[in-house]
Amino acid sequence: MSKYDKLFEPITFKSGVRAENRIVMAPMTHYSSNDDGTISAAELRYYAERAKGPGMVVTACANVTENGKAFTGQPGAHTDEMVESMKKLAQTIQQNGAKAVVQIHHGGRECPAELVPGGDVVSASETDSSDGSVHARALTGEETAEIVKAFGEATRRVIEAGFDGVEIHGANGYLIQQFFSPYTNRREDEWGGSLEKRLAFPLAVVDAVKKTVAEYADRPFLVGYRLSPEEPYEPGITMDDTFALLDALMKKELDYVHISLQHFWSKARRGGEPGRPRMEQIVEHVAGRVPLIGVGSLHTGDEVLKAMETDVPLIALGRELVMEPHWVEKIKAGQEDAIQTALRKDDRERLVIPEPLWKMIISTPGWFPFAE
Repeated sequence: MSKYDKLFEPITFKSGVRAENRIVMAPMTHYSSNDDGTISAAELRYYAERAKGPGMVVTACANVTENGKAFTGQPGAHTDEMVESMKKLAQTIQQNGAKAVVQIHHGGRECPAELVPGGDVVSASETDSSDGSVHARALTGEETAEIVKAFGEATRRVIEAGFDGVEIHGANGYLIQQFFSPYTNRREDEWGGSLEKRLAFPLAVVDAVKKTVAEYADRPFLVGYRLSPEEPYEPGITMDDTFALLDALMKKELDYVHISLQHFWSKARRGGEPGRPRMEQIVEHVAGRVPLIGVGSLHTGDEVLKAMETDVPLIALGRELVMEPHWVEKIKAGQEDAIQTALRKDDRERLVIPEPLWKMIISTPGWFPFAE
């Protein structure tokens, strides 16, 4: 009997997919796919090193259209040519029992112009990227509907590749969030205006994905959704907006909702109860109607246990699994004191971190802690 037994309880989702424990590898950009979006050998090694413990692994976000690519070295799910290499990734993750989930994504205004055909960056409305470096034009109504279909087509490819599910990336300021946010969606058609119309694109994407699963999946296949619960700028998404989105999503019979936070215990600014942790408020609002995944600056077993005391059933680890690929195995073996929670300058090869990801870590102070 261990105090960590709660982490190793299996969970069966609404779709019938079963994860053997409550730890999820969070989706993290690794900048390491081939230039055409196919899966690289370095990427496979990276996941193989980290997929032996978590109950579920969510891959780096894969773009659903050619003009949705937001990162150099991003995996693609935008053409049928991607399927063969995606199969290798699914098998690599699944070979030790983890469920393999692809996060599907469109970057919208956050796509660098040099990665988009013709530099034609698009968003819900005409706007600049969050850092002001890229100007995006507003999608037409027809183009918007085509991107909705593209999420469905990407899901078909994920199914054909043998994965266990998809996670719809509605977080972190990318296109789906751009449609939901009053800051980036100033439309006056069926895709924007009122709160209800700002919900139209996220919910249409969910419907397209669910329809594809019903049509093509011949086995249990889960659908999750990731969201960011609040935006720092005005007029932006508030906690009250987030509650409305959660209510709408819960009507869609999703397998889970993943709450994207930099820090699990971060506090609300606007709406809900300002000054109180967002995650606690979300757990109370959801009231068990859909499983939640919590994430954000959790490193030790005790920190994960404390987070689960909020009644969040699943915890995702991101940066911690980069620093400690065998986190789950060490907790299970009673070796929690041996868990690494900071990088060393000579760690890249030992931790099987792809060189492009390592370069990004080194060049971004504060992104990862480094041991003295």
